[in-house]
Amino acid sequence: MKKKAKIYKPTKSSMQSGFMNTKEWVLEYIVHNEQINPLMGWQSSSNTLSEIKMSFTTKDEAIDYAKKNKINYIVIEPNKRSIVKKSYADNFLK
Repeated sequence: MKKKAKIYKPTKSSMQSGFMNTKEWVLEYIVHNEQINPLMGWQSSSNTLSEIKMSFTTKDEAIDYAKKNKINYIVIEPNKRSIVKKSYADNFLK
């Protein structure tokens, strides 16, 4: 069975306005055999790769790691933020 992973840049937390954890790229394995634990109702998996998330400073480092370890990967590019510059006076001009 061939390993599959996705490489992405995490989005910022909706609970805070800062961008602290959005600077690094993350390689996360894609696991399809998740099951629901009958005792607690939590999602569980017998595949331990589902628990691994590796951080890299650049996208190229993550891609190089995947290539060296023969991991099929998908790169998910981050969306660009559009910043609209407004002034306080714009609230009263319309």
